[in-house]
Amino acid sequence: GELILWDPKTGKQLGTPLTGHRKWITAVSWEPVHLQSPCRRFVSTSKDGDARIWDMTTRKCVIALTGHTNSVTCVKWGGDGLIYTGSEDCSIKVWETSQGKLVKTLQGHGHWVNSLALSTEYVLRTGAYDHTGKTYSTAEEMKEAALARYKKMRGNAPERLVSGSDDFTMFLWEPTISKQPKARMTGHQKLVNHVYFSPDGQWLASASFDKSVKLWNGITGKFVAAFRGHVADVYQISWSADSRLLLSGSKDSTLKVWDIRTRKLKQDLPGHADEVYAVDWSPDGEKVASGGKDRVLKLWMN
Repeated sequence: GELILWDPKTGKQLGTPLTGHRKWITAVSWEPVHLQSPCRRFVSTSKDGDARIWDMTTRKCVIALTGHTNSVTCVKWGGDGLIYTGSEDCSIKVWETSQGKLVKTLQGHGHWVNSLALSTEYVLRTGAYDHTGKTYSTAEEMKEAALARYKKMRGNAPERLVSGSDDFTMFLWEPTISKQPKARMTGHQKLVNHVYFSPDGQWLASASFDKSVKLWNGITGKFVAAFRGHVADVYQISWSADSRLLLSGSKDSTLKVWDIRTRKLKQDLPGHADEVYAVDWSPDGEKVASGGKDRVLKLWMN
């Protein structure tokens, strides 16, 4: 149940571990830089059923978000200042972050919630940094640039949230507007393990233990296409920066790259000796990373 902070430049551990959770940690999410610069707070979730907000400057838990009745599996710190937590109690809870009050509970799933994704995820992840490589001299300047990018991405529409569950379904939500889902997305034959919006927010992809990856309209939740080719559970997916390609990693030891325009397999990336657990595409679109049961981390050039 410990959290360790690391210096990204040196790879060295910063201070002693943060303690407070009673069981293992399941997920962490940082406060977006357009809300707070320099970024000081992050939220962690645990098998113990709690989420905790930590302050880097004091190295203490400032707020405990309690209310779930089972393990909290996933968390996202949204761009509008709300935190979303998904749990094995089948619910998603929405919290405000100044005092940790529960804003609403989103219900509808018949089994565990495994994965959450936000339509604004790419700009939340990259903050003030875009493809130009521009640097900033002050934290305030960085915050303003990040806010401008966030506003441009979000437009006038509310931030959208999608949840994937062990009940084989997904729900599309607009949590700031309603606690009723905007769409219920069905079609997977087994549990949904991972959901992810494309960087432009137009598409939504889902990975399932039914060996397929499915593509959905990111605004309406309508089904678009199914990508078949993996011969075992699909664990994780990731998008290219231009939203044109989708990467999937599977229990079958392969990575596959799918073309969104043609809806076909573009490339097979064999090389791992065992199950591929984690995949990610660098925000600049240049590289792909994958990690597997074979204890190997591979880097692939796009």
